[in-house]
Amino acid sequence: MNRISLLFIIVLTLPGVLHAQDTLFKLKRTFTGDIVDFTVDNLGNCFTISTTGQIKKINNEGDSAGVFNDVRRYGKLFSIDVSNPLKVLLYYKNFGTIQILDRFLNVRSTIDLRRQNMLQVKTIGQSYDNNIWVFDELESKLKKVDDDGKVIDQSGDFRMIFDSMPSPQVIIDQEKSVYLYDSSKGVYVFDYYGAFKNRLPFTGWADFTVINKVMYGRKGEFLYRYEQGTLNLQQFAVTAGISTSKKIRITPSFLYALREGVIEVYAYGDTDPANKH
Repeated sequence: MNRISLLFIIVLTLPGVLHAQDTLFKLKRTFTGDIVDFTVDNLGNCFTISTTGQIKKINNEGDSAGVFNDVRRYGKLFSIDVSNPLKVLLYYKNFGTIQILDRFLNVRSTIDLRRQNMLQVKTIGQSYDNNIWVFDELESKLKKVDDDGKVIDQSGDFRMIFDSMPSPQVIIDQEKSVYLYDSSKGVYVFDYYGAFKNRLPFTGWADFTVINKVMYGRKGEFLYRYEQGTLNLQQFAVTAGISTSKKIRITPSFLYALREGVIEVYAYGDTDPANKH
């Protein structure tokens, strides 16, 4: 067990460290329709996914800004990454295929990872330098590939670094760090070159995200917030509607919650966890 893990185990057992608060959320707008999944970019554009796999882009005024219908060619869509609004990444895990779309949802290029001998890629994510991070489970490495699928950088073998292999569901590249989140093992933090920095034992979180080096996740009726470099894990109470949502997305200004074909957009009140410093 490393030192940071031990510190968190000690701190999280001390009374008063987790500060439950009443967080005020104000409903601002809703999006309704055939919606089973969604995500939001940093410009406030909402990307909805229908039961047929159709992707719609809705701008922050609620107007349609693009539609992508060619969604069955590579099987079921596994994930969508819109962290770069000008470069949308669609990942089809069963086919090991990444489609790269422009901001109008037109196909720019397609990457067949299997042709690059990456046969078991668990998840992908946009990199800061406009390339793509992939987690290659077969080789147990975090790799960076270009738009042709060519590996341009990679980490060491995870089996040589960790006692227990992580199996991340999320890759986020932000503010000079790369975050791999495994809900059963916690957050693994790397630098831009794929070198391991530390691990944080925050397990069981849904909807993990990072905003300005602050980590967020949802577990039960609480929203958690952790600012790196501190030992203060904050806990915020949310409404029953938000806690039972199928999915939430947190941005610096709003919280988006998906419930039965409806996306509810909430503005934060005075105890805004995304703006609290």
